[in-house]
Amino acid sequence: MNLDFSFLTGSVLVDYVSRGFAFSLQLTLVAMLGGIALGTVLALMRLSGKAVLAVPAAAYVNTMRSIPLVMVILWFFLLVPMLVGRSLGAEVSATITFTLFEAAYYSEIMRAGIQSVPKGQVYASQAMGMSYRQSMQLVILPQAFRNMLPVLLTQTIVLFQDTSLVYAIGAYDLLKGFEVAGKNFNRPIETYLFAACVYFVISFSLSMLVKRLQAKIAIIR
Repeated sequence: MNLDFSFLTGSVLVDYVSRGFAFSLQLTLVAMLGGIALGTVLALMRLSGKAVLAVPAAAYVNTMRSIPLVMVILWFFLLVPMLVGRSLGAEVSATITFTLFEAAYYSEIMRAGIQSVPKGQVYASQAMGMSYRQSMQLVILPQAFRNMLPVLLTQTIVLFQDTSLVYAIGAYDLLKGFEVAGKNFNRPIETYLFAACVYFVISFSLSMLVKRLQAKIAIIR
C-alpha cells in the first residue's frame, strides 16, 4: 500500500492535532461532570415514587437512550438556531448536546448504584432523624458513587470515543485534527490509521486504570 508516516512529525501533531485533542478532552470532562450531575437528579426523580417527577424523568431517559447520538447532535445544531434566532457554534452545541445525552446514561448508572445500597442504610438514617435529603446526601449517594465509580469511568471512556461524532457539525476535535493533517499532506490513509492507534492507546490505557481502581475498591469492600 506504500504507506508513509514520515510526515507525522512533532510539529505536525502540535499544529494540527493538539488543538483537536484539547477540545475532545474538554468536551469529555464537561459532559462527564454535567452528565453525572444531571443524571443524579434524574435518578433521584425516578426513585422519588412521585409520578409527577418519575414520569418526565423516565420519558427523558428512555427517549435519549433510544436515539443515536449523531442524530441528537445534528438536531440540536440545526434546530436550536431556528428557535433562538442565532447559531450557538459547533463547539457550544456539541458540549450542550453531549451533556444532555450522557445524562440519560449516567442516570441509569446512578439509579442502579442507589438501589445497590442496602435498605438497612436507609432505615438507619431515618432512625437517626435524618430527612430524605440528608439521608441521600450523607448516607446513600456517597456509597452509590463508590459502588458505581468503575462503571461511571467506563461510560466516560465511551464518551471520549463518541466525541469523534462532532465531525458531523464541523467541530474541531481530535479526529478532525488528523483529518485536516491528512488532507494537507495528501496522506489520509496514514492519518486515519494513526488516529485509530491514538484512540486505542488512550482508551485501552484508561480501561486498565479503571480495572485497577475496581480491584482496589473490591479490596476495600
